Amino acid sequence: MNRLPYVATGCRPVNWQLDQIVSELRDARAQWRSQHGRLQDRGGRELPSRITVGHIIEALSGALFPMRLGPADLREESEDFYVGHTLDVALNALAGEVRRELSYAARHNGASGDDIACQAIEIVKGFAATLPRLRVLLDTDVLAAFQGDPAARSVDEVLICYPGVHAVIHHRLAHYFYQAGLPLLARMIAEIAHSATGIDIHPGAQIGKSFFIDHGTGVVIGETAIIGERVRIYQAVTLGAKRFPADEEGNLQKGQPRHPIVEDDVVIYAGATILGRITIGKGSTIGGNVWLTRSVPPQSNVTQANLQNECGI
Repeated sequence: MNRLPYVATGCRPVNWQLDQIVSELRDARAQWRSQHGRLQDRGGRELPSRITVGHIIEALSGALFPMRLGPADLREESEDFYVGHTLDVALNALAGEVRRELSYAARHNGASGDDIACQAIEIVKGFAATLPRLRVLLDTDVLAAFQGDPAARSVDEVLICYPGVHAVIHHRLAHYFYQAGLPLLARMIAEIAHSATGIDIHPGAQIGKSFFIDHGTGVVIGETAIIGERVRIYQAVTLGAKRFPADEEGNLQKGQPRHPIVEDDVVIYAGATILGRITIGKGSTIGGNVWLTRSVPPQSNVTQANLQNECGI
């Protein structure tokens, strides 16, 4: 457990009134739990740990790319041993985090939790079986970054250094768990990458192979976005929702298709904002700082200038 350093004040010991603060915090927790029907003692943490999930994703990244994202002293002759050992530790830890989310969901849904441990194992086994295919898919993303950036000197450079590649690795992992019905775990993985890179990809977004985010800061990709193959986007691009439909009681409707569809071979330049369930046709180019809320056909070239001309500005 990490501990904060003790700092000598150079004066008499400070009375922080901790007994009172701890008591008031306990009362605040009890009030919240009472209001939300959480009075029963669960005997321990019931939610996945973001810290643990971060360690798991770091280990999985090392297992996927051992000689690039693994330990500095790794040698090729021990590569398989490292991968096997790392996966064994990471997958066992992952099963524990999956079990926590399943238990949490079962309690909130009033479902039986009898088979949760076995269910968690099956989900993680399925995830483990996809890792070789995931590695092949990520290779296409790394190659797309190298080929798409004239400043890139090697595929090793883009894998180790590029925030867009880092974010896409996390997204490919997170998307599996989103599809497996574990939205909290998936969102944790996505937000770890978001915090590190400034790139916000919702784990529900569907993204094809050879995807490249160049620079990346400020990119936002919404939950129901669908992105085809060989798509390249630049910093500050938003694939967002235009409106948020509500039900009769005013509550937002969840899960409705509300984000763009971007077809194959599209390039979207910096600062473009594309909103709503519209389609950007195959092979199109969307210029910088464009605000777009309508579909465009394949091979379109959309710029601020031609949008203004269409509007008679």
